[in-house]
Order: sequence, then C-alpha cells, then structure tokens
Amino acid sequence: QVQLVESGGGLVQAGGSLRLSCAASGSFFSINSMGWYRQAPGKQRELVAAVTSGGSTNYADSVKGRFTITRDNAKNTVYLQMNSLKPEDTAVYYCNVRTPVHGPGDSYQYSYWGQGTQVTVSL
Repeated sequence: QVQLVESGGGLVQAGGSLRLSCAASGSFFSINSMGWYRQAPGKQRELVAAVTSGGSTNYADSVKGRFTITRDNAKNTVYLQMNSLKPEDTAVYYCNVRTPVHGPGDSYQYSYWGQGTQVTVSL
C-alpha cells in the first residue's frame, strides 16, 4: 500500500508560479512512473505531466514550456514547477504513482492517487 501526501497548491495571479510536491510512503518494491493530473469543474481528469523511473518526461501540450516535472528517487517525491500560470490552469491537481505488482520490471502495476490540491489562477 502507498500513501501520497500532496502540498503546494493555492491561489496565484496570472503569470505567477507555484510548486506542487507529492511524497510517497508505504510498502512497495519500487516506483515506476510518477505524475500529475488535473480536473477542472465539469471536465474530465487529464494528464498534466509524468516522469518515468528513468527520467523520461511527458507533458500535455497546454503546459509545455511552462511546467516542469522532476522527481527525487531518494525521497520518493515528485514535483511540478508551474510557471506563467494562466486562469485555464485552475483545477484540482492530483498526484499519481504507479508501482509494480510483483517486483521491479513487472508490467502489472498498481495505481495510487493523492487527495488532490486546489490550484486557482486569477486574472
């Protein structure tokens, strides 16, 4: 079982910055991918950014060049640096962590979600 603790959300003016953090703890073999998703009112949850255990990253087109995802494997923590924020970035942001079911290299994965942190960008 994995517990995720998120922090860093809040209210910021357009053009400002925020940094989200998500720390994973509990019992697991290793962590495969770590990522951030977001869900705005009335919309489906969408991938914002993800990073693999090897450091490969993937970003939504809408945040490329503005957001940066990093992970600290020693701390089992993933970060999302959000710059040049826009009102359309307003959403609840969720951390997602995937761990192998039977051990490193296993293609079957558990998927865990954080409780969500609100990000509000005002004009």
